[in-house]
Amino acid sequence: MRDAVIVDAVRTPVGKGKPGGALSGIHPADLSAHVLKALAERNGLDPATVDDVVWGCVSQVGEQTGSIGRYSVLAAGWPESVPGLTIDRQCGSSQQAVHQVAAGVIAGQYDVAIAGGVESMSRVPMGSTRANGAFGEPYGPLVKERYGVNGFNQGLGAEMIAEEFGLTREQLDQHALDSHARAAAAIDEGRFKDQIAPVEVREADGGTRLFDTDEGVRRGGTLEAMAGLRTVFKEDGVIHAGNSSQISDGAAALLVTTSEIAARNGWTPIARFHTGTVVGVDPITMLKGPIPGTRKVLERAGLTLDDIGAFEINEAFASVTMAWLNDTGADGARLNPNGGAIALGHPLGGSGARLMTTLVHHMRDQGIRYGLQSMCEGGGMANATVLELL
Repeated sequence: MRDAVIVDAVRTPVGKGKPGGALSGIHPADLSAHVLKALAERNGLDPATVDDVVWGCVSQVGEQTGSIGRYSVLAAGWPESVPGLTIDRQCGSSQQAVHQVAAGVIAGQYDVAIAGGVESMSRVPMGSTRANGAFGEPYGPLVKERYGVNGFNQGLGAEMIAEEFGLTREQLDQHALDSHARAAAAIDEGRFKDQIAPVEVREADGGTRLFDTDEGVRRGGTLEAMAGLRTVFKEDGVIHAGNSSQISDGAAALLVTTSEIAARNGWTPIARFHTGTVVGVDPITMLKGPIPGTRKVLERAGLTLDDIGAFEINEAFASVTMAWLNDTGADGARLNPNGGAIALGHPLGGSGARLMTTLVHHMRDQGIRYGLQSMCEGGGMANATVLELL
């Protein structure tokens, strides 16, 4: 039987998704090309042998339209014979890309393939696809009628989750501060060094520098300072900029093949794609998908929570990961041990691959046999993946 193994995983450092952010001067296709080239160089990969590049991207408009997966391949200077595919499962797009590539490898449609994704939120702002309603909405009258709403709002969903699970603002704020502290410790201890491909960026004065450290991590935060931040979605709510994921720029990529082909190429894989699944939940609260996603993927994998040594659950909002902890009863020390999206940032279409890159390197560094990843997604969905260390 064929299997699917992750030979290597690489990412850019995550930049602030605003004008002046470290990666804001780089076209998203070029940013994607950077991790593709890094993956090839690190592994002696002949790009001509790649059967497909499956790329996640959420805001497929402007600079991210026209199938950025294909243009990323061309920007990397790879042979024109290498195809590219762009997919959208909202925030889980590049995690879905890994699922799709792994399935293709196991089925024999691919021998060598790359999964990843990108989002340049400084250049293609969130919500750009709706163009302020000029081209209509992504859901029609029947969806509005079904749910009795004029639209869907993730921030309000995060507020609903906090209320449902009885989460206080102080608890959410401490959760966010802990994320920054874990990310800062990971940076200081060099835990991200092997997974990051530094990017040469241009400075305002025309000079260049090597950008090699995630830009959004804040040090020395306090509950008192967090308490002064204004809530965004409800006047008397608990969700604000400090306990939400950051708007970011970034890209990540993973090289996937079979154990047999890896050995033939002299590659030592990091992990095996063990089990993957996807679930749907209601689109109003929208963000609770990782809870049933975790249950479903563990059941299919034949594992329990105690078997999992590290969890990467995307910190879209602090209420999402705290609700997941409360519902599953998982060990909080194993959750996002190197910090989450509140600290490191959330470059939408690139986040699934970023989380998985961080997860597989952490599993290898710490000798963790099983890792589990899940992320909430727009429209009420969640991918969930179990990886096994090799």
